Amino acid sequence: MSGCQCQGNPLSNPNRREFLTVGALGALGITLGDLLRQESLGAAQTPAAEAKAKSVLHIFLPGGMAHQESFDPKPYAPLEYRGSFGVTKTKIPGEVFCEVLPETAGVADKLTVVRSMTHGEAAHERGTHNMFTGYRPSPAITFPSLGSVVSHELGSREDLPPYVCIPNQPNPYAGTGYLSSSYGPFSLGSDPASGEFKVRDLSLPPGIDEARFGRRRSAVEAVNAHFQKLEKSDALTAMDSFYQRAYGLISSQKAREAFDIQAEPAGLRDEYGRNEAGQRLLMARRLVAAGVRVVSVTYGGWDFHTQIVPATRQTMPPFDKAFAALIRDLDRSGLLASTIVMISSEFGRTPKVNAGAGRDHWPKVFSVVLAGGGIKRGQIFGSSDATAAEPDSEAIEPPDLFATIYHLLGIDYQKRLRAPGDRPIDIVRGGKVRRGLLA
Repeated sequence: MSGCQCQGNPLSNPNRREFLTVGALGALGITLGDLLRQESLGAAQTPAAEAKAKSVLHIFLPGGMAHQESFDPKPYAPLEYRGSFGVTKTKIPGEVFCEVLPETAGVADKLTVVRSMTHGEAAHERGTHNMFTGYRPSPAITFPSLGSVVSHELGSREDLPPYVCIPNQPNPYAGTGYLSSSYGPFSLGSDPASGEFKVRDLSLPPGIDEARFGRRRSAVEAVNAHFQKLEKSDALTAMDSFYQRAYGLISSQKAREAFDIQAEPAGLRDEYGRNEAGQRLLMARRLVAAGVRVVSVTYGGWDFHTQIVPATRQTMPPFDKAFAALIRDLDRSGLLASTIVMISSEFGRTPKVNAGAGRDHWPKVFSVVLAGGGIKRGQIFGSSDATAAEPDSEAIEPPDLFATIYHLLGIDYQKRLRAPGDRPIDIVRGGKVRRGLLA
């Protein structure tokens, strides 16, 4: 057979991998191996009784969104330090956002805005690692993302992937780290805003009808049973479960409906906005409603070293509209009570505008927005100093943020997971639940 690297007849004494390669999944054209290994190699943990949240919707704005041009405009600071725009009043008494966030200002009574987020990593990759894992990068080990930890600890619901990235896994730190690839994210493969949007691997390949699909599935089940009798391996049982979930997703009407953004009313799609920001967040809401535990959405590029004013005017308004629509939608449906929504970026921007009319990297203080799932409504948590250069009160670091989110999900953030070499690693190291964030 072409492409076979083994010597002799590959079918004379086939192992399980060879059998599947030459005759089973290959004939289906399925590529779920990199996408849907959400079956645990051990039993998923039962969520704690005090869990307030069922899901997390993480909105990541890559590049480093400027806190001065968004949630912490510093209108009374000296001219060279204040935000580049005017301000808009919010529904939090006495508080303002940047003028390019008027819609979000109107739902601020449902949010907690953290103005005192801080860490020490000024490089994009290292800052991103912090905000996806809760850990500083280490040369010795790769840490798992929040989505992968939740997948590991809580497993799937409603026969849907526990962790989904929209439109794709945005960076290496959104992955499984030292955990098994079983806990990696399912990526849509295309943008929900596209007129050609179609989720990969949710339909049968060309030339494969339902009858052939059923025959191939039966063939794989027979192979699995045969090799389990021969090898009696726990790993085989886990792999068998993976194939069952892969087939189950393809054949699941619920899964197909969850990803069918066309089913949304036209008026609601318009409320979110018929653009990348709007349709990505609408898709995220659909998935949370269907039972996905963690949805990670990326939008835009916020690395504005030059011309921050026109760049922000172009990028922020669609997001402002979409985010406000998301909060209103989740709130009126009752989902906000059980869904943690978080806006984050890898860091903020420098206190002073530079010679290119932009701002450079600044991790010493920046803003994060939280809502729902047990988060207090309508507050500003912490503050930056007069020039938005450092935390002035309630400084909060990534381990604290992640400890708080895990706590709300009912996950013991002090639990130790097993890294390669049987090395115990804390889910969160050094963090604590910040009670001031909680309702």
